[in-house]
Amino acid sequence: MRFFEAHVHYQDRKLVTHWPAIAAELTGIGLVEAVCNGTSPEDWQAVADLSQKHAWIRPAFGLHPWQVGNVGKGWLNELRQLLLSDPRALVGEIGLDLWMLRAARADDPRLTGLNRAPIEIQEAAFVAQFELAVELKRPPTVHGLDAWDRLVQLLKNARLPAHGFLLHGFSGPSEYVARFIDAGAFFSFNGNFLSPRHARIRDIFARLPLERILVETDAPAMPLPESHRKYRLPPAPDGSTPNHPANLEVTYSALAEIRGTSTTALADAIESNFYRLFGGNRDIGNA
Repeated sequence: MRFFEAHVHYQDRKLVTHWPAIAAELTGIGLVEAVCNGTSPEDWQAVADLSQKHAWIRPAFGLHPWQVGNVGKGWLNELRQLLLSDPRALVGEIGLDLWMLRAARADDPRLTGLNRAPIEIQEAAFVAQFELAVELKRPPTVHGLDAWDRLVQLLKNARLPAHGFLLHGFSGPSEYVARFIDAGAFFSFNGNFLSPRHARIRDIFARLPLERILVETDAPAMPLPESHRKYRLPPAPDGSTPNHPANLEVTYSALAEIRGTSTTALADAIESNFYRLFGGNRDIGNA
């Protein structure tokens, strides 16, 4: 079986600590290629370093909406130069996030120390990066937590990437799916959606056009439900449970079941979708 990871954060400390074992397990499941997403200038070099050590890691660089309020001037030019320095590099993770402004607890440890940028500031950063992705022909990966309506409005007036863009971990309303498809969107399924509370999202992925689906882990974030965790990592120092990226294998199988098809047939379609969106060399393989 050939597996493709649409969205992950290998540079995260929770994974770097266990990297040799993780990399071996990823090789063992048959991972062919993965898009590793940076979130701010602070981790872009770590992503670049991993991609230079492992040919199967495709680097992506972007300013995550959680980080928009925490960067100084010059970040956009730094991003441009980084993308120009590596023809394989993609844009991401970029996007909008109203959850952190409206629903997140004031003491949420994931947001400790972050300046939560107003949505208007997030939108300006998103538009600048999306336009850069279009200009450089680098398909962007988009985060849209609780901000799908605003994202729809921005895309309505945007110049769109020729090969499309990824809505990672898509959890938006079903009524927006057709509009996103018209704009060129692909949608990645996350194993966290196997939780009983996410039946609505599973129903969306059961009905999405097969040619628009990818699979992701977002590791170390978004752990699978306990009953689905085939691969495990020790608890992180903060007590959280890191998601092992090899659970991509489990996520493929579960999505195949949701769609009523075989894992082999799903994997073949996802491989085609991955290269149709991200481009690249089909013969890279895991190394």
